[in-house]
Amino acid sequence: MAVLASAAAVFAITREDDVSNPNVEFRPEPTQTPVPAEERPAGKGKKAKPRGPLDGFRWAHYGYTKDRRRYLAADFSVRPPFKRGWNWDGDVLLEFPPILVGNRLFLVKNDGVVVALNRKTGKVAWKRDMGYLAASSPAFGDGRIYVTLLEREKGVKAGQVAALRARDGKLVWSRPLASRTESSPLHDGDFIYFGAEDGSVYAMRDGSGNVAWKFRASGAVKGGLALDGGKLYLGAYGGTAYALWKDSGKQAWSNGAPGGNLYSTPAVAFGRVYIGSTNGRMYSFSSATGSLAWSRGTGSYVYASPAVAQVPGGEPTVYFGSYDGTFYALDARTGDTRWSHSDGGKISGAATVVGNLVYYSNWGKRNSTALGARTGRKVWSTTRGAFNPVISNGDTIYLTGFSSVAAFQPKGAAKAKAAAAAKGAKKAAKGKRKAGQGKRKAGQGKRKAAQRRKAERRRNAERRRKAERRRRAERRRNRSSRG
Repeated sequence: MAVLASAAAVFAITREDDVSNPNVEFRPEPTQTPVPAEERPAGKGKKAKPRGPLDGFRWAHYGYTKDRRRYLAADFSVRPPFKRGWNWDGDVLLEFPPILVGNRLFLVKNDGVVVALNRKTGKVAWKRDMGYLAASSPAFGDGRIYVTLLEREKGVKAGQVAALRARDGKLVWSRPLASRTESSPLHDGDFIYFGAEDGSVYAMRDGSGNVAWKFRASGAVKGGLALDGGKLYLGAYGGTAYALWKDSGKQAWSNGAPGGNLYSTPAVAFGRVYIGSTNGRMYSFSSATGSLAWSRGTGSYVYASPAVAQVPGGEPTVYFGSYDGTFYALDARTGDTRWSHSDGGKISGAATVVGNLVYYSNWGKRNSTALGARTGRKVWSTTRGAFNPVISNGDTIYLTGFSSVAAFQPKGAAKAKAAAAAKGAKKAAKGKRKAGQGKRKAGQGKRKAAQRRKAERRRNAERRRKAERRRRAERRRNRSSRG
């Protein structure tokens, strides 16, 4: 609560005017973020390889893509009304959502326990206690799950980073850190990247945890790092935004967002970096130079990480919530308001765009809401929610509540899936009946063949007896004629 009070005090004394610099480069993007295709078994004529639990669609990082846009260009049919499938209760706070890899959801509970869930059933595949306190999403790469922890054990105000084998949770390596970290890691190539509260930014080798390079920012790096075009983007406490070259860790540029702390994980899109501040503003910087394109104030501080998307039929838009209880959709180029939705409460976590809907949770109300991404019209809400609500595989919505994860599927798709399952069961039953009939026919055939063989044996025996009687009669006639 002291942190929030301090942030509120900072906000109260640092009100600044909105900024607009229209000459800063903005790059339109004609193509949308693609939905990765499911890996499917080989077709006819090829030997199909069995699917492993990690094969298939991957939402491998907090924010989906490495640039942290938080946008999945799913089919528009992935929308309410929903039918809830399974629900898993984690018993403790879940500040950050899971990631999704094939048939597994991976998450880190606030008590430091890493959990793997079966995405189809919600049942626990494995779990491992890694520390005392955590507040981040894991990342996936090279068959491993990478996790960061705020405190590695009770009473130790320092964290750790670790790699676990994704299929069974076996510890591959772990490294203690000099300070706490709640920065959701990013995996790229042979490295993982994350920040820490002492201002350190790390590049570690994914196979060993050895430090490749380290950069020291001006303040705590709480949020995750975003990657685009060979550069890592991050925000620090004290209000400085940075771009670092990912291969060396050397600074490409920095710029200030004065009067607040940059807790938000940045999103990179359209040649811009978007990041929120506890001074109550959303900022847009040039990703190439760091020049400030625009800043836009809200009624209170912005902890939320933005989602940035151009849904079909829409325009480039930045979506985020504020502690003023309002959810905003701003023009990604200019910062002008496209629409806003007044909800009350406190919006602290990040939004996610799935298809043509944008989802957010309200920390003050402990609920979640879906709005039309182009219109801001409310289309769905649920009493589950707290911080970062939704991820998806383009078929099912996985919603993170205060301490739970639940699977929601569009009712039409759920009905079709149930019908397909019923059809499959009917087909299987028919197959069993046919197999049973085949077995019965085979049995009948065997019995008939046995009966034919038995009859043939009887006929052969009768023929032998008759032949023997003829031979005896012939011998008697021969004896009579000689006598």
